[in-house]
Amino acid sequence: MASSSPTRTDDALIVGSGINSLVCAALLARSGRKVRVLEREQTLGGCIRTDELTLPGFRHDTLSTAHPLFLVGPAYAALGQALHEAGLEYCNTESPTGVLLPDGRHLVLSTSRDTNLQRFDAAGAGDGAAYAAALSEVATQAPLVFSLLGNELWRLGTARTLGMAAWKQGPRALSNFFGDALTPARPWFSQTFSSDLPSALLAPWVLHCGLGPDAPLSALMAKVVAFSLEAVGMPMVKGGNANSVRAFERLIRDAGGELETAADAERVLVEQGRAVGVRLADGREYRAREVICNVTPTQLYQRLLNPSDVPQDIAMKTRQWRYGKGNMQIHLALSEAPQWPSAALGQVGYLHLTSGPDAVSRAVNEAERDLLPAEPTVCVAQPTALDPSRAPEGQHILWIQVPECPREPVADAAGEIAVPPGRKWTPQLREAFADRVMERIARHVPNLRQSLLSRVVLSPADLEGLNMNLVGGDPYGGDCSLDQSFLWRPLRATRNHETHVANLWHIGASTHPGPGLGGGSGFHVAKALGAA
Repeated sequence: MASSSPTRTDDALIVGSGINSLVCAALLARSGRKVRVLEREQTLGGCIRTDELTLPGFRHDTLSTAHPLFLVGPAYAALGQALHEAGLEYCNTESPTGVLLPDGRHLVLSTSRDTNLQRFDAAGAGDGAAYAAALSEVATQAPLVFSLLGNELWRLGTARTLGMAAWKQGPRALSNFFGDALTPARPWFSQTFSSDLPSALLAPWVLHCGLGPDAPLSALMAKVVAFSLEAVGMPMVKGGNANSVRAFERLIRDAGGELETAADAERVLVEQGRAVGVRLADGREYRAREVICNVTPTQLYQRLLNPSDVPQDIAMKTRQWRYGKGNMQIHLALSEAPQWPSAALGQVGYLHLTSGPDAVSRAVNEAERDLLPAEPTVCVAQPTALDPSRAPEGQHILWIQVPECPREPVADAAGEIAVPPGRKWTPQLREAFADRVMERIARHVPNLRQSLLSRVVLSPADLEGLNMNLVGGDPYGGDCSLDQSFLWRPLRATRNHETHVANLWHIGASTHPGPGLGGGSGFHVAKALGAA
């Protein structure tokens, strides 16, 4: 895909080709702008890729997989119809998520509110009413909540939204709402539900928000996730997530945009305080009126910009940027469907194996202290339950994520796995920890071992090797604690997606509204440039 030499001055150069880059490029190109996307890897898509990792015919989403966040966001509202016309097709399920406890008890969330109320009440008296009240609160505050989660915060429009909420609700009521919003999930669970099942169902989802159940805002995020999953289910791309990239690529190229792979950006060119282009590692230079970088803060301010172009306060804040826990991915090719304790679990999009909020909290704490968790939370996605085309007829794949992994392991919390010195993920350590995860699953799936055809494990170090934005295997672009979120994401020295360099923009998981396949930051920059 690489061009031999630059032939034009672009309206926009976009460094990186993840979801935010693709959204931004599609919107800009379709508005008549000359757009060029530069991807350092051989494959477009960033964390969106589909590979035959295990065996021929088994198509695994190597990194990210499901699209609920995309479907509820503004990027899909703007581009969804065009993407479907370009070939994007979703498969879905009425059982987006579920939880399986060690004793075999389980709870499945439905896309039907009435069904959920019945299931929660069956788990514990009054739990259905408590769940309904929590989601009613989200619905009531949805204009404010989704505005803060999805819009630029340093904007007059956001101030107006807050002012309108204060006028309608009253300052005290609004203050109470923000106080409640800061509640950690674990105490909220214990105060809300009589059964341990609803808490165990929702607790793992705060991990997918880059948080832990003891973090401020985690209770609100658990409610928002449940609200969203009820609304859109667990959509996965038919044939593999890479097909979403192909649909974006078709939109961009049809609108005159260019996309290049093996194009490693080495330097953002700055002249008289303005970004004017990008120089690649092979020496080629491209000129543009706007430069948009989908990278982490450390990459932007420590690698792509010349140190002389970075003020001291921004350099200092960049050095203080913290990355979060690492992730592990395990991909399985199976000769038959897994035999879960209940047939209902076989239709669940994302099934979590956990003992509940305390176990999640403990595993988060262990991973943050660079220990291999003794009982990590295990997320099992079942793409072939939704889309049989992902594997040969009658066969299946499992997409397994372990969201609590140390970036630099020093010991095993259980004292069972020998961790070599050097704080590195060796192949032996990677496989040993994956064995622990497999054993957890096999306790509930009696045919797992006999049906296993092939296994591929990606450690946090392997993830960073696939995508340099995944520093230490952190898929969220940086710790999502409150001090690195909202007004303070990516840095307390910057605002929105603008940088101190004119015409240089910063998008991606490290920027507001944060990680996930939503495309929000790409949408907002395209909007700021008049294309959305």
